[in-house]
Amino acid sequence: MGKVSSQDLGYQPISKLLIKQAVPASIGILVMSLNILVDTIFVGNWIGSIAIAAINVVLPVSFFIAALGMAIGIGGSSIISRALGANNSIKALKTFGNQITLTVLVTITFVIFGLLYINDIVPAFGGKGAIFEPAKTYYRIVLYGVPILALSMMGNTVIRAEGKPKFAMYAMLFPSVGNLILDVLFIKVFDFGMAGAAWATTGSYVLCFLFIVWFFLSKNSELKINIKHFWLDLPIVKEIGSLGFVTLARQAIVSVTYLLMNNILFDLGGETSVTAYAIVGRMLMFALFPVYGITQGFLPIAGFNYGAENYKRVRETIMTAIKYGILLAAIIFVFLMIFPDSITRLFTQDLDVLEETPPAMRWVFAATPIIGIQLIGAAYFQAVGKAIPALLLTLLRQGLFFIPLIFILPKFYGALGVWMAFPISDVLATIVTAYFLHREVKLNLLPKEKE
Repeated sequence: MGKVSSQDLGYQPISKLLIKQAVPASIGILVMSLNILVDTIFVGNWIGSIAIAAINVVLPVSFFIAALGMAIGIGGSSIISRALGANNSIKALKTFGNQITLTVLVTITFVIFGLLYINDIVPAFGGKGAIFEPAKTYYRIVLYGVPILALSMMGNTVIRAEGKPKFAMYAMLFPSVGNLILDVLFIKVFDFGMAGAAWATTGSYVLCFLFIVWFFLSKNSELKINIKHFWLDLPIVKEIGSLGFVTLARQAIVSVTYLLMNNILFDLGGETSVTAYAIVGRMLMFALFPVYGITQGFLPIAGFNYGAENYKRVRETIMTAIKYGILLAAIIFVFLMIFPDSITRLFTQDLDVLEETPPAMRWVFAATPIIGIQLIGAAYFQAVGKAIPALLLTLLRQGLFFIPLIFILPKFYGALGVWMAFPISDVLATIVTAYFLHREVKLNLLPKEKE
């Protein structure tokens, strides 16, 4: 592999550059999603369908704490991309050091809190009835490894900000493969049950962390920090916080959504509906991996060129990313509309779950072809350091539209109303995002191109 420089983001053709950035990101997300998917299949077939629901209860808690690292990573990476674009290496190094310090302090605090209130948190997120005990077992073990996961997620975004997407991909490949091997060992061979599934997941976090540490200590990274960069710098912390809050708010809304969905569906259909949601949720993580890859690849390119004041390339990056996102999302849509029954059978043979999940899956993915517009639009404002519009657009779908709909629609349509809320909120959020993105291009990017 030839040496890749962050400066490549400023001159290579956009289509070629976006593919170069997005393909490794997509592969990494695919493998990570496959890991979660296969992990769920193993758990469902080797432990039982209740175990799938138990993991679904724990995910929003552990992912929220881990998302603190991702938020700090993405917020800081936006600063790093723009700093590298402006040839300000001092700010890039200081930002990276501050990211590490913040991630360690914040995530350990939340983990301690999460362990102290375990008996209250698990039921609050839907861990009730037969789901409670396996969820509690999984929750406690996974939480031990969450700070390591948070550091890994933070480091991964910085690797991508340096223009090293292949290494970011490798950082997700190793733990994903490791997790599946540990699943077979701990669940199938040693019959550790839920504890085995949890230790396999925690072990995979450690593998990811070790690879990322190696990357930053090797000659592959341009960011060679020392002890002075770890001391918190208030202006940088504020900038990381304002931009990272967008990602954190998004994950907070996701966690709240899981909490509400698990409880609403438990009341409407019991463990069966919660399990159906768990399966659909895994497909939401897995099926859209190419679109998420495009979004991840888009961020450093847009941020670098905005920092370099090359606004024509920023606009070209937006249009190219949206075009690819729509095309890939349309292909995914067709596949999911045709094969939801076969997909569900991979997870379980429970007849009740097999009956409820396929129609739910069709509703959830009904607006998939347009989802790229919303993702790229929100990502643009985050990439260029405009925290407030990025935050508002990020919260549109689940915060402003989806959550109210899952309270309103079930009053008229029962459980079907919950599934209907997905495409309706997607369409509404995309319309609003498209308006603001078009306005931004017309009023801010186009005039600057002519200066």
